[in-house]
Amino acid sequence: RKNTKRVPSFRKLLRTSQIKLDNKLKNKQYKQKSAAKKYRKEQKKLREAVRDAISRKPFPLEECKKKKVARKWEEKEEEDALPLDMMDEDDLKLMEDLAQKASFLTRDLSSNEPVHVKKRKHESVIEKYEKVPRRLQTEPEKELIHLLPIKDKSGIIPQTVEKPVLNVAHDEEEDTEDMEEAEDFNEEPLPVLTPEEMAAQRRQKLQERKMHIASLASAILSEPDSNIKKLKELRAMLMEQDPNVAVIVRKLVMVSLMEIFKDIAPSYKIRPLTEAEKAAKVKKETQKLREFEEGLVSQYKFYLENLEQTIKDWKQRKLKKSNVISLKAYKGLAEIAVKCLCELLVALPHFNFHNNIIVLIVPLMNDPSKMISELCVEAVRKLFKQDKLGYASLGVVKVISGLVRGRNYDVRPEVLKVFLHLRIKEVELQKDSEDVAPKKKFMTYKEKRKNLSRMQRKWKKAEEKLERELLEAEASESKEKKLKLHTETLNIVFVTYFRILKKAQKSPLLPAVLEGLAKFAHLINVEFFDDLLIVLHSLIASGDLSYRENLHCVLSAFHILSGQGDVLNIDPMKFYTHLYKTLFSLHAGGTNEDIEIVLQCLDVMFAKRRKQVSQQRALAFLKRLSILALHVLPNSSVGILATNRVFMQTFPRMDLLLDNESQGSGVYLPELDEPEHCNAQNTALWELHLLQRHYHPAVQKFASHLIAGAPTEGSGALPLDLSQRSATELFEIYCMKGMTFNPPVASVTPRRKDTFSQMDSFVDEELNKQLQQHLSETVTHKPLDFAKHLKESSLA
Repeated sequence: RKNTKRVPSFRKLLRTSQIKLDNKLKNKQYKQKSAAKKYRKEQKKLREAVRDAISRKPFPLEECKKKKVARKWEEKEEEDALPLDMMDEDDLKLMEDLAQKASFLTRDLSSNEPVHVKKRKHESVIEKYEKVPRRLQTEPEKELIHLLPIKDKSGIIPQTVEKPVLNVAHDEEEDTEDMEEAEDFNEEPLPVLTPEEMAAQRRQKLQERKMHIASLASAILSEPDSNIKKLKELRAMLMEQDPNVAVIVRKLVMVSLMEIFKDIAPSYKIRPLTEAEKAAKVKKETQKLREFEEGLVSQYKFYLENLEQTIKDWKQRKLKKSNVISLKAYKGLAEIAVKCLCELLVALPHFNFHNNIIVLIVPLMNDPSKMISELCVEAVRKLFKQDKLGYASLGVVKVISGLVRGRNYDVRPEVLKVFLHLRIKEVELQKDSEDVAPKKKFMTYKEKRKNLSRMQRKWKKAEEKLERELLEAEASESKEKKLKLHTETLNIVFVTYFRILKKAQKSPLLPAVLEGLAKFAHLINVEFFDDLLIVLHSLIASGDLSYRENLHCVLSAFHILSGQGDVLNIDPMKFYTHLYKTLFSLHAGGTNEDIEIVLQCLDVMFAKRRKQVSQQRALAFLKRLSILALHVLPNSSVGILATNRVFMQTFPRMDLLLDNESQGSGVYLPELDEPEHCNAQNTALWELHLLQRHYHPAVQKFASHLIAGAPTEGSGALPLDLSQRSATELFEIYCMKGMTFNPPVASVTPRRKDTFSQMDSFVDEELNKQLQQHLSETVTHKPLDFAKHLKESSLA
């Protein structure tokens, strides 16, 4: 029958779907793979057959060995045989019949003959041995290479070729010649460079590396999307192996990569793609952005790992196998690595691996190296100050709390002092317009059906959709979320503080704890106030604290009572008494800096609690502070007099101390430590007259102002630069830490020259001229009557 199948036309082929063409291509590829697989199997079988034929070597059996084996079997059968009297007759008969038929048991297992072949009676061992084919071992076996087989009508014919044998002796001779030439070449001495040439060579290498780093960095910064792979090339330079320039090159690469990541990192966190997102088809721009983000995150991760490894190697005093860099140089590398990590901690708090950087930086705050410790502490302070939301602050506080507890409270006080820079108080007091505005509520479906028509519902739906998109675009954090983060952060801070107060009261961390409590005490829950005040008073009464620590205890107690503690009926008289008693411990020496804390305590104790303070207590403090102003530095005197001004303006009848007449019975007892019973109303502020003659102009102005009764206007009023500042601000403004006087001392103006001074200067000038003329003449060897010349000059 003739084949009527038509060949498809070109147009039909064009109309064929792409899926069908793909299927045909897949079928063709599958057939090719299966044919190749089948061919590999045939080749494998062929190689196995050849290998079996070569390795098959039959060996004849010796008759003596056969006899020995037979004897052993007979002895074993006799030992293992059961006594016949213990067997039944039927079993015994069955065993005899089986023994006659079991030819496979009596057969020689080593023979290659089939079972049905009869053995010859007179076949000797020698004849068997002669039948084994002999192999000559004179020539070495040649290796064969199996080629593609040939297939004909009879079947597959394997094809092999002998493997060519290389002339080993000739190769060995060539190798020895090459080795000799290399030895001769190595024996030539290398040119010895002078120190100047070595320095010039090092400068040249360093300049080349710098140019390479600069070119890579500029290329990445110009087009980060297309040149993201060059980050890997730049990061590979962190493994510089040239010992002459390795340290400087690694430092330059670390800093360059840090600046590049700060510049090209996006303002959001890059998350890994899901499997569904990877499988989905996207635009070219989206795919390019994904590749850029993936490359950026991976290179950033490797860079952080390199910095971490550098710090670990320095901490463990461990050198690499190459020994390119010495241990002393590793310290400089570690310092640069820490600086880079600190910069990234502050600059990229929103980006990936920020928590990993926190875990690296926080333990280094307690490092024995002062420089590294200060770097890390300063970085955490900056992070706290700029963190408005609280996510980064919460992460750092958690790690610090774990570090303090893990080290059994044996850490530097600076580690806890960074808590003072938290922005919790500032953010909570700030009222943003977004927080104050009421939250937008959208109508439910039932409310729309009830109150709106169909067209109105349609417009309302579009309007609500637009408002939701606007709210998402704003991405403003709500007040509730901020408060939640701040509450969690403060809980961890207070737990750390309370643990130290309970378990490590003699720790050097106690001043930092008391200072922190003084700042955040108004945010503590009211339930803990009684217990906390008892603990603070017991610390003061123990006498183990320094003067500064006692002041922090007093300040913490009054911060507690000035906030939510107003509702509590607690009389802090013991804290007033303690501060009044210890005021005279201050002087112009080392304790002058503690006066700043005293001024803060006085502000909280009197200005913010004026309704709970009696007149006798205010008069006693006013008198003692005036005495103290005579014994301290000028900035402390200005701060104390500013506090006295607040006393006189806040409390009534403070002008009693400006009069000499006594106001009641008793005599003032300045040495008594009870402010309520020292009869301060019967004394006068005679110290102000001494302070009026003080060398500092600001102290003079304050003393004259207080003598006039601290008026707010008129001739006795203070200038605005003094009256509008608080006591602590004035203390800092007039501080003399830099050994400078504020205000600066004016220079003395020169006096007007009179007639005699003009004559003296004229005579001096004439004498100088005559002397210069005389010296010039003596140099030229001209004879001169020196005495006559002097006489003439004197007469002139």
